[in-house]
Amino acid sequence: MSNEQITYVCSDCGEEFLKWQGKCENCGGWNTLKEFKSASRTKTKIQRTTSEVVDIRDIKLSNFSRISSGVIEFDRVLGGFSGNNMGGFVPGSVVLLGGDPGIGKSTLLLQIASKLSNVLYISGEESAEQIKMRFDRLPNSPSDLKLLTETNLDEIVKIIQKEKPRVAVVDSIQTIYSQNFPSTPGSIVQVKECALTLQQLAKQSGTTIILVGHVTKDGSVAGPKTLEHLVDVVLYLEGERYQNTRILRGVKNRFGATDEIGIFEMAETGLEEIKNPSKLFLSERMKNISGSVVASTVEGTRAFLVEVQALTAVTNFGYPQRRASGFDLNRLQLLIAVMQKRAGLNLSNQDVFINVVGGVKIKEPAVDLAIVLSIYSALKNEPINENLCVFGEVGLSGELRKVSFSAKREAEAERLGFKTLKKAKNLIEAISEVKNV
Repeated sequence: MSNEQITYVCSDCGEEFLKWQGKCENCGGWNTLKEFKSASRTKTKIQRTTSEVVDIRDIKLSNFSRISSGVIEFDRVLGGFSGNNMGGFVPGSVVLLGGDPGIGKSTLLLQIASKLSNVLYISGEESAEQIKMRFDRLPNSPSDLKLLTETNLDEIVKIIQKEKPRVAVVDSIQTIYSQNFPSTPGSIVQVKECALTLQQLAKQSGTTIILVGHVTKDGSVAGPKTLEHLVDVVLYLEGERYQNTRILRGVKNRFGATDEIGIFEMAETGLEEIKNPSKLFLSERMKNISGSVVASTVEGTRAFLVEVQALTAVTNFGYPQRRASGFDLNRLQLLIAVMQKRAGLNLSNQDVFINVVGGVKIKEPAVDLAIVLSIYSALKNEPINENLCVFGEVGLSGELRKVSFSAKREAEAERLGFKTLKKAKNLIEAISEVKNV
């Protein structure tokens, strides 16, 4: 009598059933259930150690320091800043890097791999020759990078166990498949099971594994949501296709904060680190133009200045348009309502457009005052002093509220030769003080 247990797995959502049926009760897909023999799961084997209970006071952290990626902006997002330690990868962790196609994920990882020792780069999308062509375009640096072009999970596990690399890059997780599961590469079942196997391998071997993930139309990583729960760190590389600026943002980090960002600029030799973001975002600012205001914002531990632009125009429709790039649209609607109610400005017949220059997306409320003043400047067609930098949260009563890290924001503004508002307590006083600066 066979010991194999036959189950049926939905190739779309991964739900399991004991008998075949035409429609998956979980996701509603038709004809998606595939026959699966559970005994075949034993093909992919990972060397395991015997589990035992350990007193946390007896655990030693010797030789468990972070691995610096060699790229300061990347280390900043990974976390671990303390004293002279610039942070980096935690040994045995799993990092998921997502981003739009062509945004520079593979280029960034090749740059990091070239700065580390004992790295294995596993590619399921490109040949070794194609990767070598891209690698040759990067700045020359000594590297013992090893390449593997493979999509079979069983083979990948064997190679990692044999080579024992410090860091392994899997580009990308959607191209990897396991013969144990009856679905095509990139399906929810394959992505989840392959990521789970690689996660277990990382914890057992101490190898840091970086997974590259494709994204969907809404910007999230393709595959099941459990993929983000399986990994230790989730990073997104953001930016507009037709702009050179790239923002590396952390959305999950078990070993550090998620409020840090890394800023890069795409060049012919790869992604270059931007150590002075304020200079980059203000480099092309025009003088004596209405609707332009400089704001001081804080991301993680770093303050920098950005230019906020506004444009108003008489609407040709019954309902005025509101558009925002780099700023929350709902927050913009709220600020416009406050301007009309508390400052007496008529925007009911005006289309309002907001743009945060440089492709950076600002979520903190400290930029509220800059948004309001830029709209006021555009509406009145009056330029605001080019040497003025503002920050502050606007309340529903029109009051200006204090924001965190005020001293750090002022210091960054003064370093670049800007003045800040000192006396204003509400919108009307802010507008009056701006006129007198």
